[in-house]
Amino acid sequence: MYIKDNRWGGNLLQHAEREITEPVLLCDKKGLLNPEAIGFARRPYIESNLAGHFMRKKKWNHWSVFGEDLLFSASIIHLDYTAICSVYILDYETQRFCEKQVFIPVARKVKMPADVFGNVKFINDRISVQLVHIQGETHLSVTIQDFDNEVLHADLHISHPEEDDSLHVVIPRKRDLFQFTSKHHTLPTQGFVKIGKRRYDFNPDYSFAVLDFARGIWPRESEWNWGMASQRIGGKRIGLNFGGKWTDGTGMTENAIFVDGVMTKIHEDVIFMYGTDALMSPWKIHTKFSDQVNLTFTPFFERSTASNMQFAKIKVNQATGYFNGSVKLQDGTILRIRQMLGCAEDRRVKW
Repeated sequence: MYIKDNRWGGNLLQHAEREITEPVLLCDKKGLLNPEAIGFARRPYIESNLAGHFMRKKKWNHWSVFGEDLLFSASIIHLDYTAICSVYILDYETQRFCEKQVFIPVARKVKMPADVFGNVKFINDRISVQLVHIQGETHLSVTIQDFDNEVLHADLHISHPEEDDSLHVVIPRKRDLFQFTSKHHTLPTQGFVKIGKRRYDFNPDYSFAVLDFARGIWPRESEWNWGMASQRIGGKRIGLNFGGKWTDGTGMTENAIFVDGVMTKIHEDVIFMYGTDALMSPWKIHTKFSDQVNLTFTPFFERSTASNMQFAKIKVNQATGYFNGSVKLQDGTILRIRQMLGCAEDRRVKW
């Protein structure tokens, strides 16, 4: 279904995505995509009850926490046949970077809940990552004995404001090929990350977490772009979430803007223009047909990782930098973006 929508710049044909407003299961009893789950929601109404499809299910909980001095990230990824835990830090000023990845084959002990707010843990003798959600708050606790030859301990309390919107989208390709993604932005965070003798404190007025929760049945090979930021600008909590490539042709997007917890859903594809061999050059990020999103992303740091396993290869090129430009909100208001810290990535997988 398409509608005329003058808010985004004239008589453009604008795709109208279906909004889900009540609880629904992602899959039917056979493990196939439930047609009633296709759409987007502002609340966690979609329960990702994946079943069957052995070796094809992909699940992850990825956290990025933007502090005043440090970007801290922790991920737990389950590929059905193995589990991966990744933790990295980036000091903005010194550009000290360190990443620790741990793989567990046949990862039956790593349980990935269907509920967005379900508890998750990944614990062995090399790394401990625990996520516990209680009373509207996620407690993220990480301990690594050997992190760049030092001990890392993180203790972060991430608030989920009750009235805030979040983005929940089901991306359909076929009944047996689909993805559910849940993005939560501008989550106030307090606590600390300690590495050796250096301690980074997180103030909830200026430190914000982003949750990327995903559950789905993916094709053997995929690639995608993701751009995101969560910061306080002009006294407002601003969140940006843009995705590209993997949603093309599905009729759905994972594109949205958040202002003080209120989401403007972008029903239009977003194009990422960048040099795949020159990630540190400025990126252009804009909506395909209109001027609703018109941003330049200028990196100051590049993170490149490649994971080669028996059944999977994952290559991530992620840049950290600043967004500048403008976006249009639901009511047509132009939101100016100036030096907004965030990340943009190019990811390619064979799994």
